[in-house]
Amino acid sequence: MGRYVLRRLLQMIPVFIGTTFLIFVMVHALGDPVNALFGDRAPDPAVAAQIRAQYNLNDPLWLQYVKYMGKLFQWDFGTTFSGQTVTSQLAAAYPVTLKLTAVAFVIEVVFGIGLGLLSGLRRGRIADNSVLVLTLVVISIPTFVTGYVLQYLVGVKWGILPATVGFDVTFESLILPGIVLASVSLAYVARLTRTTVAENSKADYVRTAVAKGLPRRRVVINHLLRNSLIPVVTFLGTDLGALMGGALVTERIFNIHGVGYTLYQGIVRQSTNTVVGFVTILVIVFLLANLLVDLLYAVLDPRIRYA
Repeated sequence: MGRYVLRRLLQMIPVFIGTTFLIFVMVHALGDPVNALFGDRAPDPAVAAQIRAQYNLNDPLWLQYVKYMGKLFQWDFGTTFSGQTVTSQLAAAYPVTLKLTAVAFVIEVVFGIGLGLLSGLRRGRIADNSVLVLTLVVISIPTFVTGYVLQYLVGVKWGILPATVGFDVTFESLILPGIVLASVSLAYVARLTRTTVAENSKADYVRTAVAKGLPRRRVVINHLLRNSLIPVVTFLGTDLGALMGGALVTERIFNIHGVGYTLYQGIVRQSTNTVVGFVTILVIVFLLANLLVDLLYAVLDPRIRYA
């Protein structure tokens, strides 16, 4: 196990360097960040030259990347054009998005697996058909439509939950955006769980457990559901990073100043340090989530061993 984890950590290094370099190149391909900073106004040549010298924009792209990575290993993500450090932006935005992601992830796991299990055990019945229709509707509707409709009905018209979040982030205020953020992923988890449960319910080990007279709850939880969760866990692991990085629409609708909101502002203003810094953290989250998923395989299926 230890050698496997070490090997996976070493494999992360080229992946991390490759992805961050691609992001670095793509952000700089958007155009001249100094011209974007001044908008429609023509920048003063002296000021523009000073900014380019301060942010190493006159250097070749590969050299800019090397200098950036050199500072990154000292936990220095640089500064924005307004003088604010990216580290302070990260410290302000990530805790908010982590809370939102945690709420959305719990909703996705509990309701996604629960509905999928119910649908798989009652395949072909009303409950199964209802789950299939409901998840299809959720997948078909764009997230921003779901967000605005729920915000109006639940938050404004009925007043059940706060309609916006703002700077006062509470658990109650994150429930509604958490539902919106988790809705599409929840539907995919339900459908994936339903398929694997329905397929494994005919497996020999399940029929053997039933023939041995084990209680139905034990057969379902210890034998059927546990072995059906491997593909679901794979999806959840990759979706964890997607929830954090893909919260842009949800954060815009509910006025949440998290990763998606700050990343959007960085892209609009072509603040390369902001965009690269936030995406770098997201890459690390993706890599660690995938490593955790691989380690969970052995927990769910004891036949899996790591050399």
